[in-house]
Amino acid sequence: MTTMPLSNLPVGTPANPLRVAIIGSGPSGFYAADHLQKQPDLVVDIDMFDRLPTPFGLVRGGVAPDHPKIKSVTKVYDKIAQHQHFRFFGHVEYGTDLVYADLARHYHAIIFAVGAQTDRRMDIPGEDLPSSHPATEFVAWYNAHPDYPDYEFDLTAENVAVIGLGNVAMDVIRILASTPEELAETDIADYALEALRHSRVKNIYVLGRRGPAQSAFTNPEIKELGELHAANVIVAPGEVTLDPHSQAFIDSGADKVAAKNVEVLKVYAARGDNGKPRKIIMRFLVSPTEIIGTDKVEAIKVVKNELQPDDKGNLKARATGEYETIPVGLVFRSVGYQGVALPGVPFNEKSAVIPNDRGRVLTDTPAGAPVIGNYVAGWIKRGPTGVIGTNKPDSVETVEMLLEDLQAGLLLDPSEPDRASIEDLLNRQHIRYVTYQHWLTLDRIEQERGVNRGAPRLKFSRVDEMLDAIADHKITAVSEAMPGD
Repeated sequence: MTTMPLSNLPVGTPANPLRVAIIGSGPSGFYAADHLQKQPDLVVDIDMFDRLPTPFGLVRGGVAPDHPKIKSVTKVYDKIAQHQHFRFFGHVEYGTDLVYADLARHYHAIIFAVGAQTDRRMDIPGEDLPSSHPATEFVAWYNAHPDYPDYEFDLTAENVAVIGLGNVAMDVIRILASTPEELAETDIADYALEALRHSRVKNIYVLGRRGPAQSAFTNPEIKELGELHAANVIVAPGEVTLDPHSQAFIDSGADKVAAKNVEVLKVYAARGDNGKPRKIIMRFLVSPTEIIGTDKVEAIKVVKNELQPDDKGNLKARATGEYETIPVGLVFRSVGYQGVALPGVPFNEKSAVIPNDRGRVLTDTPAGAPVIGNYVAGWIKRGPTGVIGTNKPDSVETVEMLLEDLQAGLLLDPSEPDRASIEDLLNRQHIRYVTYQHWLTLDRIEQERGVNRGAPRLKFSRVDEMLDAIADHKITAVSEAMPGD
């Protein structure tokens, strides 16, 4: 009796499931998996890969420690991961442990959901002086990201500048301004908590190139700054006096978030200095032009701006030629995340995204031809915009393109589509991959470690510690024994 080759069977059936690889385990990857799982009468095997042993991307490594409600979204992802046709392969790096040819040999479709992995630059003199840092590094450091536990930040500086008016900037400010007691109740990295206990930071200058009405932070973020135990938000009345164009925008009611932000800032301006030891000094309509120092940061030079409408009616910040120098010893630049190129995948250097049409990957050429079987979701698709929930419709759109291509027969034709083949490949290469069951063990251990501190968890911050912890807490099921052991 002969067996029909899988390639001759309809894709998406029990005998020949649709095999999809998702590179990246953040929100966009999980939402893509979720939409695939919800397709009736379609059998889909999903393998999700991440270079870290832990899933959830920026939900784990980017969301501020004092925002546990936001992190609770992982309960949704956990349900997705429990599906019988879903597997997680942590500690497997695309481009090193797996290359594009490996994926093409094993999967009908590949979804790249790797996010934006680096920071945008300001390209001003002194940007790379010691004690001038991308905010992304500080965020990863206090969140126990395994790439950053050995980073050091000069918290002896009394004056700090945070450049940017987005939620990431607000997170950085809040962590700098919080007391050790406030932070100890969170899942902040233990080494970060210890360093912040000895912080001498007193004045945090928040620098935004546009006005209060154009701020990118959300209402909860700006309100939280006013609720800190030992910090006061200082807003000079002139900082919240709107130009006519901004005032007209607020009066129109077109953006309720912006209107509320302005309202909150005016409350801070009216409140004044209440004598708390740390001060968060909000400055609007200023752009850094130089970070000054010899061996380290000593000051930051800014130019004052004014808002003028462009030919489309959008308000743009334009320099006035009036300069100011603010003495600071530490700078955090929070001007946005940026995507990086992946081996074997088209990339547009100018926009820092994988070129695509509604999620279908395109060649980075003027014609932009589709790359068969290749898809993209999340920040690496659209740029670093939106909140966690923004990724859901984005990922749904991408999966719909994949499903259209499935119907049209426009997917990859893998030579080894069987489910066990990718495990065999990783085992042959002695890659110590982490399964989702391993992650659940690690998750439980971290929560147990947090009990003594009264925190929701105490994170592992190094990959070798994670792997050792998993190995030391053997999972009873033989099928879930640590690969590569």
